Amino acid sequence: MEQFLSDDFLLSTVTARRLYEQFAARQPILDYHCHLSPKDIAENRRFANLFEIWLEGDHYKWRAMRANGVDERFCTGDADPYEKFLAWARTVPYTLRNPLYHWTHLELQRYFGISELLNETSARSIWERANAAVEKLTAHEILKKFCVEALCTTDDPVDDLRYHEQIARSDLPTRVHPAFRPDCALKIGTPEFVPWLKRLEQSANVHVRHLNSFLDALRQRHGYFHSLACRLSDHGLDHCYATPCSDRSAAGIFLKARQRKAIGQEEHNQFASFLMLFFGQLDAEKGWTKQLHLGALRNVNTQARQAIGPDAGFDAIGDLPQFGSLSAYLDLLARENALPRMILYNLNPADTFAIATMIGSFQSGEPGKLQYGSAWWFLDQKDGITAQLDALSNAGLLSRFVGMVTDSRSFMSYPRHEYFRRILCDIIGRDLDRGELPSDDALVGRMIADICYGNAKHYLRLLA
Repeated sequence: MEQFLSDDFLLSTVTARRLYEQFAARQPILDYHCHLSPKDIAENRRFANLFEIWLEGDHYKWRAMRANGVDERFCTGDADPYEKFLAWARTVPYTLRNPLYHWTHLELQRYFGISELLNETSARSIWERANAAVEKLTAHEILKKFCVEALCTTDDPVDDLRYHEQIARSDLPTRVHPAFRPDCALKIGTPEFVPWLKRLEQSANVHVRHLNSFLDALRQRHGYFHSLACRLSDHGLDHCYATPCSDRSAAGIFLKARQRKAIGQEEHNQFASFLMLFFGQLDAEKGWTKQLHLGALRNVNTQARQAIGPDAGFDAIGDLPQFGSLSAYLDLLARENALPRMILYNLNPADTFAIATMIGSFQSGEPGKLQYGSAWWFLDQKDGITAQLDALSNAGLLSRFVGMVTDSRSFMSYPRHEYFRRILCDIIGRDLDRGELPSDDALVGRMIADICYGNAKHYLRLLA
């Protein structure tokens, strides 16, 4: 019987272990999609205790705690930090076979050298030992410890990017790039849209009164992001949009929304489609990579949304049709000669193989121009990662894959790259042992190293 979290963790064969040690383990990290705070990085945040660095804002853990009957005050409420940590420690034994059990103990080992299992009994000792180490662990030291060469935060067009400016003037070896996330621009007709529009006016210094000035303001912010080394955009969509919409129709819909008049669903779809084409054109002009995160059903619990707010762990996998509108959107960009490099992420596992085939229909001009993004959110666990790798292998070119991202708000998430790399090497190692791949380290080892680091470096152009 293997020891839990031994050196062979997730590596089921001698070959897999050799591949991991020789070609994956020491590769640097390019974390091109995360939700880390630019402020924390700019100020080189020092964390007061294990709660701040580990539990603060972690909706993965909150979901597990709620499922275990933990009161909300220990998740997002006013309980003190140790009480919240203790509530998590009491929950951990019930997370067996949930990836949280792996991540929790992998993080305790990699950050603090703690191999003891976390539970109610061990909680006090682990809290004290980890806190002693946390006092010496800053945001910059974490990035250095895990060899993070570059990362991309997630930023609204109205963000002033002052922390990115501050980081750019610092001597931090890690390159920190903003990523342009204009989701609020698509929320036309919602109560949030007009207040956000006012913030856009201020940030762009553009008086937004009609559609053209709205587009001018977005274009100005896109250019400003580019000047601060932004090279990726990102969209979080329940589904893609590709409903035909003329300039005249878009202008009329925008005027209605600005006047706080009701916007129908068809009008919303038309306007969102118009903007998605516009954003695709901007990205193509600047040579950016566009990311589409598709399929999340967000904030489904109305009572929790009203009491706690959005993005607190009350989300699910959506089941909307994806591929008619997605293919139409990609086709329209291609016909406009405005198809940028693009990474597509799916959340519904039913869409896994379809995404892998979709990207193959729009490849042209450069290796792996369209990418099937790493297993995301509810799928970034062993089964989801394996399914994504298998689908891409069967329907595309695994060798061109740009690899893993943390997609996390926590500085404690970098072992997820190790988790992914171990799964990758186990899959390839078992193929080698069965004679399904040639025993050629120069060939297979290069593919592993490229997936872990090299492909993202060349594709994303963040280190140029």
